[in-house]
Amino acid sequence: MDKLRFKRVLFKLSGEALAGDKGFGIDPATVTTFCSEIAEAAAMGAEVALVIGGGNIFRGMSASASGMDRASADYMGMLATVMNAVAVQDALEKLGLSTRVLSAITMQEVCESYIRRRAIRHLEKGRVVICAAGTGNPYFTTDTAAALRAMELKCEVIIKGTKVNGVYDKDPKKFDDAVLFDRLTYMDVLERQLAVMDSTAISLAMDNRMPIVVFNMFEPGNLKRVITGQKAGTIVE
Repeated sequence: MDKLRFKRVLFKLSGEALAGDKGFGIDPATVTTFCSEIAEAAAMGAEVALVIGGGNIFRGMSASASGMDRASADYMGMLATVMNAVAVQDALEKLGLSTRVLSAITMQEVCESYIRRRAIRHLEKGRVVICAAGTGNPYFTTDTAAALRAMELKCEVIIKGTKVNGVYDKDPKKFDDAVLFDRLTYMDVLERQLAVMDSTAISLAMDNRMPIVVFNMFEPGNLKRVITGQKAGTIVE
């Protein structure tokens, strides 16, 4: 069995990724594929916490730009993340994993409330912890929630799954000459305004020396490569 480089990880999963090729909503086949990768990591002994976005259902910032009150729009986005979290929980449990959804917004009929010590205990017991509803506050993205939960849960790394092979100097889907970075500093990301995570999340990670690995989550086996320390994507530290 490969030796783990990172024992406890925070996996940031975008909502858009759950839509697969459909572009909107939840694609069960895509969710199952991602969950199979998570199951493989858990079988190796990794303790996995997830933070899931909601952009496949509702984007608060887009709605705000269209005239909706920003706080109201952000709360709607948080509710979308809970829907995604329940979908991922269902897929993981079908694969035999024990999971818990912990929401920053209380909704006791659907999931547990997020309590840091409870979340850590779930991880210690081998359960996959799915953190929903962002930070529970408007004006904060799920990127920032991922950075915050990583610190609170004493994770060793933030791993962010994307549709490309890491961080580029420009959009590789639009520019053929886009350059892939192997390694970046936090200040590189902030100064170049690279689309890794938002500036609040990067600053929080920098202040707490939390490494970030950005990788292609659509390539089978990549999650395993990341947690075992093999080359996969871009490292920000």
